[in-house]
Amino acid sequence: MKIDVLTLFPEMFTPVTEESMLGRAVDKGILDIGLTDIRDYSRDKHNKADDYPFGGGGGMVMMPDPLFGALQSVDAKAKKVIYMSPRGKILDEEKIRELAQMNSFVIICGHYEGVDQRVLDYWDAEEISIGDYVLTGGELPAMVLIDSVARLIPGVLGNEDSALNESVYSGLLEYPQYTQPREYEGLEVPEVLLSGNHQKIALWKLEQSLRLTKERRPELYEEFISHRNDKNEDGTKRFSKAERAVIDKVAEEA
Repeated sequence: MKIDVLTLFPEMFTPVTEESMLGRAVDKGILDIGLTDIRDYSRDKHNKADDYPFGGGGGMVMMPDPLFGALQSVDAKAKKVIYMSPRGKILDEEKIRELAQMNSFVIICGHYEGVDQRVLDYWDAEEISIGDYVLTGGELPAMVLIDSVARLIPGVLGNEDSALNESVYSGLLEYPQYTQPREYEGLEVPEVLLSGNHQKIALWKLEQSLRLTKERRPELYEEFISHRNDKNEDGTKRFSKAERAVIDKVAEEA
């Protein structure tokens, strides 16, 4: 996958894109993250990329010309263009899965009071937000988007199942995790995880996920249990008798 990022601060991405999971994906050739400095396409001798807004108002607005030049340099007309914006649709599982299926897309990182609307209109940019709050620029939201999409690309994660098994991708929040040592500061690892009984462990994980989701994300919990009696394509039930017993047990708890 090729992701082009247009930004005033390309150096902000280096620690993220060259380290850890993303860095390994880049080294393997699975992911190609191109960083384009918008100021390089300014025609101003001082590389100016912003100006005062027409109609008045506080702050500055990013000018269209440098952005047009940057977008043309990455052949954006042939790609999906995303603008990280607090007024955009909230980034969710559906959108992440959609982007993970693409071969390439472009991200515009805004600053100041945003970008000239003509940029968004001409390049048919989709506005995406990572939450109902405002940051100083689009770089951090872009990193969140890249990271969330990259982990769904085959070969990026060491464990191919982990991306789909954790948190909201499974429909539930993730169960508690433990590692060595078995006892620490008087706190012990739940005995079931040491039993070697894979069925009991799976049911314990399901129960913990159900309880956490019921407490912290009741809307996800209600959606999940509404499908407790669903069937698979072959007519078999989605959940086993033991799994349904766990679901019913948690449902009956106050």
